[in-house]
Amino acid sequence: MKLKIARTELTAKPKLITLENIESNLNGIKETILYFDKENSHKDLVELVEYFEEKEMSVYFREVKYGLGDDDYMYEVHLIK
Repeated sequence: MKLKIARTELTAKPKLITLENIESNLNGIKETILYFDKENSHKDLVELVEYFEEKEMSVYFREVKYGLGDDDYMYEVHLIK
């Protein structure tokens, strides 16, 4: 599954990352916080949460508002081993 990482600029296109890339980046790290773009489907992010919960990790998932508009949000995923 490919997910879109949160943009660093409003006009930029979000970069893609896979579950395997996320998992390989976690080697030796006990916790990390990832931010995903609003263009990801909620269903895909729930699958991400379930994937890491099956790996016996604690996962905290929420929507983060960063502006006053309805479309000014991103998703935050906190992974803890």
